[in-house]
Amino acid sequence: MRAAQIDLVRQFNRLVTQRVGALDDHFLGRDRPLGASRLLYEIGDRGADLRDLRWRLNLDAGYVSRLIKALEKEGLIRLASHATDQRVRTARLTARGRREMRELNARSDRLAADLLGAVPESQRDRLVTAMTEVHRLLRAAGLVFERVDPASPAARWCVAQYFAELDRRFPNGFDPGTSLHVDDRDFVPPRGAFLVASIDGETVAGGSVKVTAPHVGWLKRMWVTDSARGLGVGRRMLEALESEARGLGITLLRLETNRTLKEAIALYRKTGYRAVAAFNAEPYATHWFEKRLRER
Repeated sequence: MRAAQIDLVRQFNRLVTQRVGALDDHFLGRDRPLGASRLLYEIGDRGADLRDLRWRLNLDAGYVSRLIKALEKEGLIRLASHATDQRVRTARLTARGRREMRELNARSDRLAADLLGAVPESQRDRLVTAMTEVHRLLRAAGLVFERVDPASPAARWCVAQYFAELDRRFPNGFDPGTSLHVDDRDFVPPRGAFLVASIDGETVAGGSVKVTAPHVGWLKRMWVTDSARGLGVGRRMLEALESEARGLGITLLRLETNRTLKEAIALYRKTGYRAVAAFNAEPYATHWFEKRLRER
């Protein structure tokens, strides 16, 4: 990356923190900084585990602890032990906390309206469109990959979403029972791997790879949620799966797909996969690809 790009990002960060009042110890005119108000927002009506809050916001445990104590002292939240794990504490809004959230939301709306009002009407759509694009791209910058158990809730959810999409897009639907069978054990090292990608705690992509023969692998069930498409998540998931394949000793990676999935076919071709003759009897496949993986 270029020095000029870094300088522009720093300028942008300084301007945004100033405009939204992030530097003010009395954020939105309340007697607390932005960090504490953000925690209230994240706790919300459903409550939240402190461990999840730290992970979701990528905050230091000590910092979160201090903010939580301050919110509890104000009577805005109450803490309780988790129902199944006494080591985990859950924060929930009190009645006073819910009233405070309504007030903070109203003040946030007014701040946003004031910001838009300071811009000529002819430029407001440009500003909102630019903010929307920045928001999408910054979300993608927070993409995290994790190898998970294929029987985990996150992996199961990804596979279910993948099957549902195939059922919507294939002309005659999709029945997993007629597709080639795969076993969860095939996606656990050293036989394979299952990856899940998330952004701020939200699962947005999944995929798996398995060893089928010495140095030969099979890429399966790669899926990206609609809200994360167009951000390069699919390419990054593919690269992460290829990295897992290398770690499993795979040098030739194969996959099959259906003509309906045009975006996937375009991605595979752009990233070095070449069309080959059918190498399995997958009934839903119309295209087969393979790629020689280079060492890294």
